[in-house]
Amino acid sequence: MQTFTTLILDSNKIGDNRVQYLADALKNNKILTHLYLYQNQIGDNGAQQLAEALKVNKTLTYLNLHTNKIGDNGAQQLADALKTNNVLTTLHLSQNQITDNGAQQLAEALKVNKTLKELYLHVNQIGDKGAQYLGDALTSNQALTTLYLYQNQIGDSGAQHLADVLKVNKTLIRLDIYQNQIGDNGAQQLADALKVNK
Repeated sequence: MQTFTTLILDSNKIGDNRVQYLADALKNNKILTHLYLYQNQIGDNGAQQLAEALKVNKTLTYLNLHTNKIGDNGAQQLADALKTNNVLTTLHLSQNQITDNGAQQLAEALKVNKTLKELYLHVNQIGDKGAQYLGDALTSNQALTTLYLYQNQIGDSGAQHLADVLKVNKTLIRLDIYQNQIGDNGAQQLADALKVNK
């Protein structure tokens, strides 16, 4: 007997009000593993509703919130959920409105989360401080394998912090940072890190 495990609701107009119905369902659902909510006008309030669901849901492994309106407050709510959630392995937050502050909250979650393997934060507003926060978290995190940060505002300072991660982290296998503001110095730091990353 086949089981319904994936729900794709991309490119609709669900918004914060209607996403609450989905969040309420997730609190009790014991089957769904993948939820796609790409481009649905979901903001911080909607992210909060989903975060509350993640705190109690035991089956959802994949959540896609790409291209919505989630800012730092929403990122903080999701980060708080990640501190206790031990099921989710993939979280897409790309093309939202997350800055260094939101990155800091997510980084704090990564320090304690042991199951998230893929985090997508590309096309946001994360700069050097955000890269530093994430870098600090990844010096101890042993779960994350994939981190996308392309098309943000990361410069040489942020690149150095990420390079420091590569020197000690043995879990990360993909770090995507193209189309940022990294110059020669940052590139040199990353190159030097690759010499010791084995």
